[in-house]
Amino acid sequence: MAHHEHSNLGVTITDDVISFRVWAPFAKSIAVSIMDNGWHDTAMVAEENGYWSATTPDAVIGQTYQYVIETNDGKKLNKIDPYAKQLTQSDGGLGVISDPSFEWGDAEFTLPAKEQQIIYELHIGTFNRPDASTSGTFDTAIEKLDYLQNLGVNVIELMPITSFAFGSGWGYAPNHIFSVEESYGGRHGLLEFVKACHDRGIGVLLDVVYNHFYKETVNGIQKQTDLWQFDGWSENNRGGIYFYNDPRGDTPWGGRPDYGRPQVRQFLLDNVAMWFSEYRIDGLRVDSTIYMRNTEGPEGGIDTSIPEAWTLLQEITDLAHKITPYALVTAEDSSGEPKITASIKDGGLGFDSQWGLGFPHALRKSLGLEGDQSVADLAGELQHLYNNDTYQKIVFSDSHDTAANGSVRLNEAASPGNATNTGARKQAIVANAVMLTAPGIPMFLQGSEFLQAGAFNEYEMLEWENTKQFAGIVLAHKHLIDLRLNTYGNTAGLQGHSLNVFHQDASNFVMAYHRFEKGGKGDDTIIIVNFGAHKHHRYDVTFPIPGTWQLRFNSSWKGYSSDFYETHQEAVTTDEHGVATLALADYSVVIFSQD
Repeated sequence: MAHHEHSNLGVTITDDVISFRVWAPFAKSIAVSIMDNGWHDTAMVAEENGYWSATTPDAVIGQTYQYVIETNDGKKLNKIDPYAKQLTQSDGGLGVISDPSFEWGDAEFTLPAKEQQIIYELHIGTFNRPDASTSGTFDTAIEKLDYLQNLGVNVIELMPITSFAFGSGWGYAPNHIFSVEESYGGRHGLLEFVKACHDRGIGVLLDVVYNHFYKETVNGIQKQTDLWQFDGWSENNRGGIYFYNDPRGDTPWGGRPDYGRPQVRQFLLDNVAMWFSEYRIDGLRVDSTIYMRNTEGPEGGIDTSIPEAWTLLQEITDLAHKITPYALVTAEDSSGEPKITASIKDGGLGFDSQWGLGFPHALRKSLGLEGDQSVADLAGELQHLYNNDTYQKIVFSDSHDTAANGSVRLNEAASPGNATNTGARKQAIVANAVMLTAPGIPMFLQGSEFLQAGAFNEYEMLEWENTKQFAGIVLAHKHLIDLRLNTYGNTAGLQGHSLNVFHQDASNFVMAYHRFEKGGKGDDTIIIVNFGAHKHHRYDVTFPIPGTWQLRFNSSWKGYSSDFYETHQEAVTTDEHGVATLALADYSVVIFSQD
């Protein structure tokens, strides 16, 4: 990875010789200290531009190590290597000289094309916990991969898995971005997980946090990341060499890295390179890019931007695609700015896609779960593309954010305290049916397909028994994914680039839209959604194309849930004016295409 002048930071192992390299421009001296029946120090040699290096003949894989930094004012600082790939524990641990080898086997993997991707957002700590006292791990997550594969999921997006403070949480309090959270199974656990996913044709995206490093006040004492004042130097009692030492260093969650410093850019770019080259990750979701490029956050517009963050983000997307050309690199940017997903040559950031942050709220509004019930916002959201490209947008009915932060999962909002009752079941299918038939790349929040209750948090395990109790609801999602993937060869339009919202009934909350690529039989697909609580025994819809339309999906089918009020119609034929008359169940969706 010779993408910059100084790589090979941290530990390098060549022909059993182990060497160390660190950037600490203001240190007076540094030793690398290795634990082997007591600590043994080796003095590091000063290179130019603030780099220090040492080769230690006695070091072996598996030993713990740290840097002992003597500052200019005579203090001794014990610091974890910023590039440490393994820690003894995530909080207050030590670096470990990790084994770089891993047996991948011969299988080559590439992500499916964007129009065929079905993403599943997954939090390792809660996805498949053995019991209430034990965190989920990569190994326990592997146990459920066959289930996801059978469902039709072909991309997993892992919430952050780098070592974070306290060893539990969502992962957005990054502490050591080169090491994988030990409570999840560490470096080796992630390698095994990626291999197990690839073996099943499932890609892996990582959620990465580059907008701040962890800081927390515990019992009145401020705890900072180990990068804080790393070599003793700082200005204004701020973060030192890795951070802005002025108000640009402030975020609500901790210090913002100094994106203008070449060595800090290097640090973040080396991190990107590691995920793709060593772990064979298939893409990234870059957390809150607006907080990288903007000091004010969402309300601050683009005026208070940090220009060097903009160019760094371009370098991140460019590097990712150089190493892994098919990579899906996604931004979460609350501005909804089209430039985020425009190409670099057009002045954009070069992201492949960005989260459609308005989509889940418009979906809730159409069901009457947020604000005044209306289908207009959702109609607008379905038609809203970035740079006129269907697949520059990730659409979701829920994410870790919408299902938390004072809110709850959609089915919980539909029926508070009884998130699996009949109404909640119907609305869950409707929400995910719209997501799976909308323009964009669809993404599930873990458990949404089996009616996980409550809010998203980092401690409650998923209720896997729901997959048996509500097997019909899981089946409905499998059928929807099959249609989305055009498994039966009669719904190609769901992967198409075109959308026409041709029916909006503001008083009954009914909407219909047409999805197509080239058009014609097997392509044109019609989706009719009743977001309202009323049943319609005879409801007229003027189809954009006349003829006979075969029913491909009916969410009110009793096979999905025996207590559903089922409408019976296998096909509809339009009259001479293009009008089809059909029955609509409450909170339901029907999908039609032509033979």
